[in-house]
Amino acid sequence: MTSSQIREFTRGIVDIISEEELASKLKKGGPLRVKTGFDPTAPDIHLGHVVLLQKMKQFQDAGHDVIFLIGDFTGMIGDPSGKNVTRPPLSRTEVIDNARTYQEQIFKVLDKDRTIVAFNSEWMDKMSVAEFIKLASTQTVARMLERDDFKMRFVQNKPISIREFMYPFVQGYDSVALRADIELGGTDQIFNLLMAREVQRAYGIEPQVVITLPLLEGLDGVQKMSKSYNNYIGINDDPYDMFGKIMSISDELMWRYYSLLSSKSIDDITQMKRDVKADALHPMEAKMGLASELVERFHGSTSVADARKKFERVFRAKALPDDMPEVSLKIERPWVCLVLKEASLTGSTSQAKRLIKQGAVKLNGQKISDDSLILRPDKYVIQVGKRRFAKVDVH
Repeated sequence: MTSSQIREFTRGIVDIISEEELASKLKKGGPLRVKTGFDPTAPDIHLGHVVLLQKMKQFQDAGHDVIFLIGDFTGMIGDPSGKNVTRPPLSRTEVIDNARTYQEQIFKVLDKDRTIVAFNSEWMDKMSVAEFIKLASTQTVARMLERDDFKMRFVQNKPISIREFMYPFVQGYDSVALRADIELGGTDQIFNLLMAREVQRAYGIEPQVVITLPLLEGLDGVQKMSKSYNNYIGINDDPYDMFGKIMSISDELMWRYYSLLSSKSIDDITQMKRDVKADALHPMEAKMGLASELVERFHGSTSVADARKKFERVFRAKALPDDMPEVSLKIERPWVCLVLKEASLTGSTSQAKRLIKQGAVKLNGQKISDDSLILRPDKYVIQVGKRRFAKVDVH
């Protein structure tokens, strides 16, 4: 049982320190305390956060106690991870306002009745100066400068505030206060997560297992998804906006989103990739499947249907060429193949039949497959292949 659990818990992760320790903790039986911290530096939880939340849900579904830690104290310090300049601190009011919206959003992924929500101000506000000095004494300046971003700034003679040095200590003490067995975080958090193990040891507590997950790239496909980079998809985004943002990502990035966010199995995703490569599935259809799945997860099936219809309508309008010819046809029996020929979209009715069978003909954006179709009197936008369009008034 333990080996199968470990295989599931380690699916999609980057690092685990260590798998042997995780196996040992699982063998003890009983629920483990699984902690993930989020600093409310912005009001929106986005799909990058969902990568972590999904892993929390995995542990939750297996019967473990998941702790969603809101860093209302650390949020006022500012996490220096990946920063080459000191992050500006947030006010207590900003942090509390953002934390309130976090609490409203996380239960779109986690089970509200089985999630422990904690704030690190609960213990940090009560810590005396003497206690903080004890905490700070667990590490040395040399150890802190092993951190890549600190080391780089030190070599480049860029300022490092004492406030930033405090951050890993406080995050580490969170694991002491919560007696965390496991902590999850993005790969950019590895220094902080390992620091927590050392702080726990200093306080006589068995060190937590560290599990890191990949950072999800934002809409630009380069930077990690972040409000500060304005490349994020918030889980509270309007359904149509969410759908459209997902449709805007590159085909290559789409597979990254599928692997980190979709509930589809690895085998299903691999098969989809094969289908796209073999031209059996259009990349846009695959992307629409991803957009539909994610919008439905956060907004429901009705919203996804409306969002998809609106996107397809707007996309079709944008895709139509400005110089599309307009044709008026008076045909007693408007057979679709004859309409295509008379509108000069095909050279003959036989060519029209062949193109319809190949799936190359669309009527008002919808692909048609019946080459015996008789059109009713109406106005149509007809597309043949990728580049031939006409507005056809059949009467």
